Amino acid sequence: MNTSVRNLAALGLLGAALVGCGREAVETPPAPPAKQPAALTSASPRASAAAAGPKPARVPAAPPTMAPGPGGLTPVYTHRATGKGTAKGAEKVVALTFDADMTADQGPRAAQGERFDNPQLIETLRRLKVDATVFMTGRWAEEYPDQAKSIGRDPRFEIANHSYSHYAFASPCYGLPTVAKPDMVDDVQRAFDAFRDAGAVNVVPYFRFPGGCYDDAALRALAPAGVTAVQWDVVSGDAFATDADAVAEQVLDGVKPGSLVVMHCTRSAAPVTQQAILRVVPELRARGYRFVKVSELMRGRPAV
Repeated sequence: MNTSVRNLAALGLLGAALVGCGREAVETPPAPPAKQPAALTSASPRASAAAAGPKPARVPAAPPTMAPGPGGLTPVYTHRATGKGTAKGAEKVVALTFDADMTADQGPRAAQGERFDNPQLIETLRRLKVDATVFMTGRWAEEYPDQAKSIGRDPRFEIANHSYSHYAFASPCYGLPTVAKPDMVDDVQRAFDAFRDAGAVNVVPYFRFPGGCYDDAALRALAPAGVTAVQWDVVSGDAFATDADAVAEQVLDGVKPGSLVVMHCTRSAAPVTQQAILRVVPELRARGYRFVKVSELMRGRPAV
């Protein structure tokens, strides 16, 4: 690994060190099924025909969330707690997450041809049949609405919130501008609005702090948004990396049952992520791992 990649990996680990351990996830129960109209409840031929017809589709469970922390702070989730899984040990599942980063002031750079998207990565995940969570900024969704819609309507993916602006929620944070505390909830809501406007459907109430930077003041300010903050326990080191094998090795060395990996879906800032995935996925599968979205990892059991 070259010096710049090691430095970036170290910065990522520093961000990961800021992560606090969240409490156990709590599932939101699905809404009860609607009652049948009275006209179809008697033993009439019409009722019998209705009973013999196709069963209604099962209402999917709402994404699990976590209870607020002490003092009502926004809860933080980093990986699946130990002890989950089968009687033989922790289930070999891993969540690959990809930050689709674009800051609010990078529009001119995009207009000049810089690519903040990575459609080849998304297509690779589809081809390899890998479930994943994309932490998207609202500004990214505005720049690439067709891609946001495609990702957000594909059942293999879910979109989580990475803020609208990709400005820091605590300072210092790798030189990012800072969101004022009174504006934090609005920044998060603006991102959710951008996903809706793009036509995304599979959107979950999870939030990732830009740069991984937060403090108790940010957790307190963000509480009215009602989100669960999601960080990670494995840093890929793909940001600005040029050696795909080094990125792959860092992921493969760090993954444990229940791990949550942070990577990027931003071509200009993470140019070798797609190449690294081509090695990471088959090697982890050979070790017996299954790829899940954050919502499944947080739920603590396989999706039905």
